Amino acid sequence: MLVTGSSGFIGSHVVDALVAADHDVIALDRAAAPHGNAGATPVTGDVTDHGLLARLFAGVDGVSHQAAMVGLGVDFGDVERYVVDNDLGTATLLRVMHDVGFGGRLVLASSMVVYGEGAYVCADHGQMHPAPRAADDLDAGRFEPRCDACDGSLEAVPVSENALADPRNVYAATKLHQEHLCQAFAREHPVGVTALRYHNVYGPRMPRDTPYAGVASIFTSALLRGERPRIFEDGLQRRDFVHVADVARANVSALERAETAPGAYNIATGSPATVLDLAHALADALDLADLEPLVTGEWRAGDVRHVFASPQRAADVLGFRAEVAFKDGVADLARRAASTTLSDAAESP
Repeated sequence: MLVTGSSGFIGSHVVDALVAADHDVIALDRAAAPHGNAGATPVTGDVTDHGLLARLFAGVDGVSHQAAMVGLGVDFGDVERYVVDNDLGTATLLRVMHDVGFGGRLVLASSMVVYGEGAYVCADHGQMHPAPRAADDLDAGRFEPRCDACDGSLEAVPVSENALADPRNVYAATKLHQEHLCQAFAREHPVGVTALRYHNVYGPRMPRDTPYAGVASIFTSALLRGERPRIFEDGLQRRDFVHVADVARANVSALERAETAPGAYNIATGSPATVLDLAHALADALDLADLEPLVTGEWRAGDVRHVFASPQRAADVLGFRAEVAFKDGVADLARRAASTTLSDAAESP
């Protein structure tokens, strides 16, 4: 098996899961692995390096393509980096697979960001896919999308894989393009391509205090500094927080299936929580409940209100169901982060 982006947060867990399942694993990343698995063969290099990839494919029967630039970015000036890392990187990988006659499995790390807003229902007009929220509404604290037909209230419901794709930032656009490139490849080659649309992944090895860190990591870092977590909007936006161990298992399930599983699959728990719920759960786990979240009312262009998923298709086809409960996973993340912080402090001069 080849895992691209193997030193990253999710990629490193995929490597661990594949090694634990007795697969021979080539772990490719442009950076040396801080969490390298001794059972894998590490290769330092870039997924855009055609010659390197061609040499690696001898004997490879499955690919877990995790390499990507993630997050919303700082501003639109990041656009070229996203396109190079995500679109060109995927295109190079597919070109090499074409050149070497690859006939195995390809699992793509996709994302729930391809949906834009999640799914909504209007009591009078049925299923709706609302337009991006207006800046004037957000400035006034009107965060909930409204029905395009009657301006009435909408009820958020689980989004399924057949929902309209509507990427609303550069990262989301590149993730959808990755899916489209892989679909084009699959139409011309006898390769099973499975796109796993990860929802909000959290867990050990999350990046901390970077523009690309997940909200769980950002909140944890703030709490450990003795600061109140800053929450955008009103904190009631709902997401599906899925543990990285479950995401890694989903990759193994897709690669090991006897039959191919083409198409896209939500990788989620099916049990959404609010961003405010997350902040409180982290504070409770760290015994810092007195550090109440600071709800700022700020908003970011490109953010959406509610995105949570139906995981039914992944259960029916891949046999995948998330196993790590939100409360347990968040508590473990907080304990690990606190332990690392104490260790770092002890080692400081």
